[in-house]
Parts: sequence; structure tokens; C-alpha cells
Amino acid sequence: MKQPAATLDVSGLPTFGFGPASTTWWATLGLIFIESTVFALGIASYFYLRGQAPAWPPDSAPPDLLWGSLNTVIMLLSCLPNYLASQAAHRFDLQRVRLGLVLCLLFSLLFLGGRIGEFGSLNVNWSHNAYGSITWMLLGLHTVHLITDTFDTLVLTVLFFTGPVESKRYVDVSENGDYWYFVVISWLAIYAVIYWGPRF
Repeated sequence: MKQPAATLDVSGLPTFGFGPASTTWWATLGLIFIESTVFALGIASYFYLRGQAPAWPPDSAPPDLLWGSLNTVIMLLSCLPNYLASQAAHRFDLQRVRLGLVLCLLFSLLFLGGRIGEFGSLNVNWSHNAYGSITWMLLGLHTVHLITDTFDTLVLTVLFFTGPVESKRYVDVSENGDYWYFVVISWLAIYAVIYWGPRF
């Protein structure tokens, strides 16, 4: 009689992990690569259109620097609570994760409020010309990412305050922080293009 094939007992393996041990981490990384390509195409379109225009911006002043620069400072400062929340998640520190998520959410909402001021300070309407269209598109693309991550942070915050909190949810907090860093880095590139591109 043929002996059954040996089986491997994996019952002792962890059911979740942080970083590369998490499938969510890899999915987030793939999403970041895809969205980076979208941003790169948008920025390339901006400079292509600029190369075709005799003047840039064609019929308006460059965007005012106040709102964009203020939002950049807020965005950079927001990395601190995201880092603290992620570190607390790795230690399964419920109270500090809660505090970190609330701070992350407040920074996100503050930045969204500033984004309203940014749209008003572009000195051009999206339908005015190609410059207006590409400028609004770049700012709009980033705003969509910001809204998405703000919503994700809100959901995590509610989950961590209403409980019970599964251990794998701490991984979600870490992944949320990683994605936020992408939102920050992509903003730095878009800020440079939108606010300083027309000045050089």
C-alpha cells in the first residue's frame, strides 16, 4: 500500500506580519508604483505643454506661494504622528496607536482645509487654457489620494476606538503610515512643479 505524502504542519506560523511579511505591504507597494507612474505622466504632460507654449503661464500669474507652502509644512509635520502611530503599532500599544491615529486624522483634515485655499490661489481656472487644465489636474490627482488616505485613517481610527481590535489591524496602521509617506513625497514633487515650475 502506498504511503501518504508527508504533510507540513504550518499551524504554528503567525497569521500576520509587518513589512514584507505582509501581503498587504506588497499590495501597497504595487499600488504606489502604479500611482507614481500616473503622477509621472501628469508631470511629463505639464512640461510637454509648457514646451509648446510661448509663455508659461500663458495669460495669468503663477500660483500664489502662501497656501501651497503652508500646506507643504503641514504635510511634512504630518510624518511625525504617522511615524509614532506606526511604531506604536509594531509594539501593539493600543493607547498610543489611538493617539497617533487621531493626530494623523487631524493633520489630514488640516491639509484638506488648506487645499481649498490652494485651489483658490492658482490664479487660473481649470477651463481657461492648457496651463489651467494641467495645473488643476495635478492638484486634483493629489487631492484624490489625500481624501482616500484620510478616509482610510478615519476607518482605522473608528475601528481602534470601537474594538475589539484584532492583532492584524496593527499591521493596517503600519501600512497606512507607509502609504502616507508616499502621499507626502508625491506632494513635494507636485508642489515643485505647480508652484515653482512657472517661475523658472
